Amino acid sequence: MSARRGILSSILVVAALVLSACAGLPTGGPVNEGREAGTDAGTPDFSFVPDRPQPGSSPEQIVEGFIRAGSGPGPGADWETARLFLAPSIRETWLPEASVTVDLLGDRQYAAPTTGAVSLSLVSVATIDAAGSYEPSDAVETTLGFELAQQDDGEWRITEAPDGIVLDRDNFARVFHRYSLMYFDPTWQYLVPDVRWFAATNSAARITAALVDGSPSSWLAESVLNAFPESVEAQPSVPIESGIAQVQLSANALNLDQATLNRMQTQLTASLATASVAGAQMSVASAPLTAEPVSTRSTRVTGPPLVETTDGFGFLSGDELTPIAGLSDTMTSLAPRPVSIQVSAQRDLAAVRLADGSVARVTADGDVTIVDARPGLVDPSVDAQGFVWSVPRDRPTDVEVFSGTDRLLVAAAWPGATQITAMAVSRDGTRVAALVQSGGTPSVWIAGIVRDAENQPLRLGAPIVLGAVAETGTGIAWVDDTTVAVLSVTPENSMVTEQLVGGPSTSTDAPGAVAIAGATSVSTVRLRADDGSLYVKRGSNWARTAIGILVLSTQQGSPG
Repeated sequence: MSARRGILSSILVVAALVLSACAGLPTGGPVNEGREAGTDAGTPDFSFVPDRPQPGSSPEQIVEGFIRAGSGPGPGADWETARLFLAPSIRETWLPEASVTVDLLGDRQYAAPTTGAVSLSLVSVATIDAAGSYEPSDAVETTLGFELAQQDDGEWRITEAPDGIVLDRDNFARVFHRYSLMYFDPTWQYLVPDVRWFAATNSAARITAALVDGSPSSWLAESVLNAFPESVEAQPSVPIESGIAQVQLSANALNLDQATLNRMQTQLTASLATASVAGAQMSVASAPLTAEPVSTRSTRVTGPPLVETTDGFGFLSGDELTPIAGLSDTMTSLAPRPVSIQVSAQRDLAAVRLADGSVARVTADGDVTIVDARPGLVDPSVDAQGFVWSVPRDRPTDVEVFSGTDRLLVAAAWPGATQITAMAVSRDGTRVAALVQSGGTPSVWIAGIVRDAENQPLRLGAPIVLGAVAETGTGIAWVDDTTVAVLSVTPENSMVTEQLVGGPSTSTDAPGAVAIAGATSVSTVRLRADDGSLYVKRGSNWARTAIGILVLSTQQGSPG
């Protein structure tokens, strides 16, 4: 099979782009009739056009121009302008897509210690590897070295340069976009996103190559399935015709059964949709393959919040509480009372931490089983297969899962962590996020869940660090399939950090709160204050919508 190539990408697009020495231009496309008011225009495709080398430039100016040219991959996405700053000897061998270093523009310092040598000192805040995976870095100081020589025409050009490009944080946010490669969970029921960052130009080809010829991120690889077999390859060119990506596959695709083709179509269509591509047509030697996307389970959480009040347990809309058949009656009869509740997608099961600190498995038919009575337990979580997850705060490696009366130790959980404050399994059951302490630093970790043939959790994959959090993290919840929300409290205020799984985070001040829940509705984050007030986030604002909330429940999806 072909080498598994990584490709780089982009985070968001700005309609008007103003850069010193750069201009943003559409890369192509005919003039079309405008869209109706209120419709989504998708993600426009912009390409930056940096300055070319200027005659008489000094070695330092050549290196500065080369670094600036990293903002312009060009219509062919091969950084043609940046290559003009290189000597012919390395112009074709320099690999711009080997990595991206995201830095702070104001901290760059150039120096020319000797004739023909230039160094650049910078402060790195993130790196993107050759596969498009994002890794944060805590303001790491880095020095890059360049060698230059005068060419026959007397102009200086770079003869030695590190592979990869450098983008300041603002330009990265304009030049690179975020996309999701879609894989299946082990049951072939859920689609699981693997976030990557690619240059926006030729994004359909980049996504296709990464999905068909590449692999899931290493931390996720043992937790998901890829319907594309290694024997099948994709051609590099992916033209778009009438909004449909034309994907040419190798001849081995003709030997695949219909179920595999349909799953491939599902992954490809869903992955390309994150680049605003309407669909995909797979072909071999220009002959179309017949395939239809399969039905997958949704992980959306819509509708009103699920809470417990003095009136009972159910969905709160205005002053009206709508109970869940069976489960609400069981919940209101619990003693000791619940202090945290997470409800399964089918609403037939809940993981509950009781006021005495124990964890119970509560079912809609009235069964209440105390599954964990270890001291100092954090709030439990329930996964898509019905396992209740529990761990003591001061023993983060002792993660256990429970199904009925069966008790299983999850191996390799949170190695190196000294404390865990909160833990939440993703709604598709493939990942688990946690607030942990390691070396005195609180941060958000995530790991893939490795299961056996019966879908019982066996162990966690090697975790990765998503980002640091404020001094005291108190809660974590999945907002959607690619974002976790973290509630943290400092002596001055409360804060909610929305952390992208494989990307940067955003933080906002929040009302003083003790519990957090996520949703995919208009109110993406919900908080319960210690006085029982319920706050919901709408845009960048917080609105108090109810009082008297005893427990704010989290939901692992909706029935379907």
